[in-house]
Amino acid sequence: MEKSSVKKKGFVKEFVDFLQTFGVIGLAIGFVIGVASSAVVNSLVKDIINPIVGLVLPTGNLQSLNATVTSPVSGKPSVFLYGDFISQIIYFVIIALVVFIMYKQLKRMGLAKM
Repeated sequence: MEKSSVKKKGFVKEFVDFLQTFGVIGLAIGFVIGVASSAVVNSLVKDIINPIVGLVLPTGNLQSLNATVTSPVSGKPSVFLYGDFISQIIYFVIIALVVFIMYKQLKRMGLAKM
């Protein structure tokens, strides 16, 4: 009975050492914060930036900008949603900026390793 408890302690200690060595807990926390900030930035782009940009557009909405091209062969139209693409670029730039600012702050505090 005593041998199994020694193995358990060894396994638990080994697992804790693994978590500390590879920074898995920090990675998990970063992932959760990343998901939350992604939702905030998505809302910022969709609910604030797009309507502001839409004020100067004839359609009134950035995401609804599109171009329709009719195929000369089949006669069917193809719709290119370039407004949604522009929204996704804005979203990416904001996320990249947030990550850069967080990295700069962590580096300044001596917590970033690179």
